[in-house]
Amino acid sequence: MERGSDKHGFRLDDELKHEVTGLVQGAHDTHAEEWKSPEPSGEDQPDVDRAPNNTLHGGVPDGMADDDVEARSELATHLPPSVFPGVREQLLEHVIDAAAPDAIVEQVRSLPAGREFTNVGDVWRALHGGGHVEEHRF
Repeated sequence: MERGSDKHGFRLDDELKHEVTGLVQGAHDTHAEEWKSPEPSGEDQPDVDRAPNNTLHGGVPDGMADDDVEARSELATHLPPSVFPGVREQLLEHVIDAAAPDAIVEQVRSLPAGREFTNVGDVWRALHGGGHVEEHRF
């Protein structure tokens, strides 16, 4: 069943959806005409920012530092879910074939041989002596 607005037709719904696609998918203004862009904050008003004065908290699991999250993210970039489950040799072959940076290749090379890894979290724990990985939230 197709769900849409009952206030206007599907053509107008599609046009309205098209108008905001750039704003939803991009992180910047998508208007070609300057007059369509929102005005900046006034002189007496605070700047609009995603993290004004670094007041946003979270995003880093307990027991991990920002650098750990970045390193694990970089590792996950070169070890997609399609390579799991896999043993060190399979993972190593993948990162070499994918022309991953030398640091990633060396990390994968240092994994224990013969052990099967089910996801990047398993690899991260093996590399960092059981290092912390956030749990799924329910």
